[in-house]
Amino acid sequence: MHRKRIHSRYVLLLVLLGFGLASRTYADDAAPGKTHRDIVFAEVDGHRLKLDLYLPSGLEEAPLVVWIHGGGWRAGSKNKVPILDLTKRGYAVASISYRFTTNAIFPAQIHDCKAAVRWLRANAGKYDYDADWIAVAGSSAGGHLALLMGVSGHVKELEGNVGDHADQSSAVQAVIDYFGPSDFVLRGKTQPERAYTEKSGSFALLGGVKNGKVDPEAEKLASPAHYVSEDDPPLLIFHGKVDSTVLLDQSEHIAKLYEKAGLKARLVILEKAGHGGRQFFTGDHFESARMFLDSYRPAIKSR
Repeated sequence: MHRKRIHSRYVLLLVLLGFGLASRTYADDAAPGKTHRDIVFAEVDGHRLKLDLYLPSGLEEAPLVVWIHGGGWRAGSKNKVPILDLTKRGYAVASISYRFTTNAIFPAQIHDCKAAVRWLRANAGKYDYDADWIAVAGSSAGGHLALLMGVSGHVKELEGNVGDHADQSSAVQAVIDYFGPSDFVLRGKTQPERAYTEKSGSFALLGGVKNGKVDPEAEKLASPAHYVSEDDPPLLIFHGKVDSTVLLDQSEHIAKLYEKAGLKARLVILEKAGHGGRQFFTGDHFESARMFLDSYRPAIKSR
């Protein structure tokens, strides 16, 4: 009996030690690298555009993922980065800001995003991440801008002249879109109650009503679906099946255009999800995003 008690205590001690070691290992894996906040990447019309840069520990020239926040192009913050766990998987993450529709209408927003990527390429040596390969991801309005970043690398009108690094490329090499609109012309047909009212931020983004309607040329100019071509980067899309803010047909539409162009695209539909939520960025869906990036990024170099 005494021997059994000793054995039980020994086993308990080993379990506790194992738990402690496991906890410590997890904590080590989760240890953050360097963070650089509120870096000004451009100034335009009196606005200082800023980004936050999160670097993984123990790596040099980590591949970079640029995060574009949502908020209807009229709100939101670069401070909320739901994909930040990618830094534990060897990625650098830059979360960027852009002008809201209260200050400027489209194409100011995509001009700002492209300026951020050009700045990130120009300053890669200073912060030690890989600027040759850059992925972009975003949710809702940020998903729209991420899509547009991916498909408009050849569109001069969307390049803009924001920032000081015109010699750098704004092209991105992979795109993850979380429930962003892809075609405002289609949205006007299938969701006019949002597209043509102030319920949707795109109403202000596109300049509001002129002569009784939203300018159709503005709808076309701002629609990623309009620019899909055979040289566009691989695309991963997440969308909730019961999303009533941005209908699923927006993601289905651009996925079909990608397929038609012979491009690589995957649409992940969350059966019970609406417009956003933690489930998009955790568990199997986080792993899907991570594996997508892993399949296209260059090799990661350890120090």
